Amino acid sequence: MKHLRLFYIALLWMSFAFAASAQEENDSLQTAEPMKEQTLDEVVVGHRRLGTIRMAGPMNGTTIHQEELFKAACCNLGESFSTNPSVDVSYDDATTGARQIRLLGLSGTYVQMMGDNIPNWRGVSMPYALGYVPGPWMKSIQVSKGNASVKYGYESITGQINVQYLPAEDVENLTANVYGDSKSRMEGNLTGNIRLTDKLSTQLLTHYENRWGHHDENNDGFTDLPDIRQANIHNRWAYLGDKYIFHGGVGVLDEHRSSGQTAHHSAASMGHLWESAVETRRYEGFMKHAYILNKEHASNIAVVATASMHETKSSYGLKKYGINEKNVLAQMLYESNLSSLSSLSVGLSMNHDYLHQDVDNPQLDWWTCVGREAPAGGNAPLAAVERETSLGAFAQYTFDWKDKLVIQAGMRLDYRKWDIDYRNRHTSYDAQENAFLPLPTPRLHVKWMPAEWVSFRASAGFGYRMPFHLAEYNYLMASGRNLVLDLGQLGLEQAYNCGLSAQFTIPLWEKALRLNAEYYYTKFKAQTVVDYDADPSRILLYTNQASKGNGFSRVFQVDASYEVLNGLTMTAAYRRNIVKSRYGGLLNGTLRTKPLTSRYKGLVTASYKTPLGIWQFDATLQLNGGGRMPDPYLKEDGSMSWEKTFSAYEQVSLQVTRWFRRFSVYVGGENLTGFRQKHPVYGTDDPWGRDFEPTLVWGPVHGPMFYAGVRVYLERF
Repeated sequence: MKHLRLFYIALLWMSFAFAASAQEENDSLQTAEPMKEQTLDEVVVGHRRLGTIRMAGPMNGTTIHQEELFKAACCNLGESFSTNPSVDVSYDDATTGARQIRLLGLSGTYVQMMGDNIPNWRGVSMPYALGYVPGPWMKSIQVSKGNASVKYGYESITGQINVQYLPAEDVENLTANVYGDSKSRMEGNLTGNIRLTDKLSTQLLTHYENRWGHHDENNDGFTDLPDIRQANIHNRWAYLGDKYIFHGGVGVLDEHRSSGQTAHHSAASMGHLWESAVETRRYEGFMKHAYILNKEHASNIAVVATASMHETKSSYGLKKYGINEKNVLAQMLYESNLSSLSSLSVGLSMNHDYLHQDVDNPQLDWWTCVGREAPAGGNAPLAAVERETSLGAFAQYTFDWKDKLVIQAGMRLDYRKWDIDYRNRHTSYDAQENAFLPLPTPRLHVKWMPAEWVSFRASAGFGYRMPFHLAEYNYLMASGRNLVLDLGQLGLEQAYNCGLSAQFTIPLWEKALRLNAEYYYTKFKAQTVVDYDADPSRILLYTNQASKGNGFSRVFQVDASYEVLNGLTMTAAYRRNIVKSRYGGLLNGTLRTKPLTSRYKGLVTASYKTPLGIWQFDATLQLNGGGRMPDPYLKEDGSMSWEKTFSAYEQVSLQVTRWFRRFSVYVGGENLTGFRQKHPVYGTDDPWGRDFEPTLVWGPVHGPMFYAGVRVYLERF
């Protein structure tokens, strides 16, 4: 079977190469690609910008432009990294469709998510945030590795992902995108902006999607993908004056996702189907004010404020979880050039999170998890209120000698207060840190470019993160196991990160070979662990405070990009992950490889565009290494719950795009090798029993998927 898949991969890639080489060069110049080429009396072929370029500053990172996003369906942020060797996107469970980013081998909780350089998507929004940003709304994505700038807070540990939305002040335009695929998903996007005056502009971003069908390809009685219905709308404004600049906007999202059993498979089904549902309403707004004090010295003062309210009601069988989360963030920043070689940024910040949670889960041990029994009524329905407030100040100095040597040193000091109050009808529990504990956060980034063709970067720094445990991990309630939280061991995560990278641009046969090599090490002083190994009947959730032997990750990556032929660019990458945490219980845990994490990843992409730019062919091959499963156990019938490891697997995706003057048509397919995890849901014969486990997803949950779409671009309508 493996040889057949490899033969299929080779056949697909040969077909791609044949299509690229056989394409005739009698195309017209009419194109809908958002490249500013003009149709003139004579033919003018512009330079094609790379879809992914490396950031110019001291941080190691890349900017993914629309040219790269258009190489795949890219319906939302979570589907925007299929051609990126650094970022993985995986499912957290097979019922809700919760997804997360993995960067430097660690989960997306350690990546700071940003929208237009404003921290966003915290707490309960984190498992589903990748689906909250439609692809047609994005102008670019910036992905940086390691600790980010101290200007944006203390939370970035492994990296930062910033979404740059389409600017409201852009040229007046109207764009539309219609998409459909073989998994019963339909989607429509309409965006447009209008210049009201020469300085004032407004923009409307709208999105609607609907996926239905209750697909069950492996016939295990459970849907492979959740049915999702989402409506999303943003209104943004921009004012660009000589001394004053304003950006602001509001957004509303309404989403309903459902999944579960499609048929009865056992007499132990309690008379009805096991179903899961997550209903979400999100409201958010932001504003950014910039006052230019001195253009000559680039002196300015900026004030940023954002607020959001996120309401979610979810159910997993008989278990229910509801949350109302509110967040307010404010920041004041002053920046100025001290000289032609140096600049300084200083500022103040405030962040406040408030979470009100209602839980009705007879399998939630919310009191202890370290050998002590919960008090009477500990599993009764409960209400939990969690608050976190931080007040911070920061300073960042940058020395820049002609981009040859760049040193960026930052320091911030935050005073943080956190408390949590868990109550049920029998008893209560209050946990609180001392008022406003100080959190020092030093960070350093260095870039050295001794020649035009080579550059080196180094970074080091510290980061913190307060996990909102029930909010971020509520999808674990889908498991048949008891979910156990030790309130005395749920605390602040702390880690330091350091990294080295080297980039080379080597002239080779009149073209440029781009090479990149990097190594990152992340070491936790305190780490939140989802522990499947300690007890077959429980999932333990606690913060490991071990001073020695705590979790870490080591990641090495090398990648290369080269234009093999005119118009044909290929990229190859390999990444090795060594990720370990302490599992087996808080008191008796041992350092072990993190489960459900691939040991390596290989990536090969090819993109061919015809000389006049109206046909484009894109192909991607991913090789994902195997890894460890949580420790299996013997079920009552004597069989093993699952295998000890999962195997390596490959995926292929293809897309063909035809560009016209004002629109483009694209067709493609994903996971064309047809590989899928055999058992994304374990224990399907009894979803009400202890052996029911839908949260151990390590690979694709569905087979091949085919899609088609149309993009329309109208300028100055």
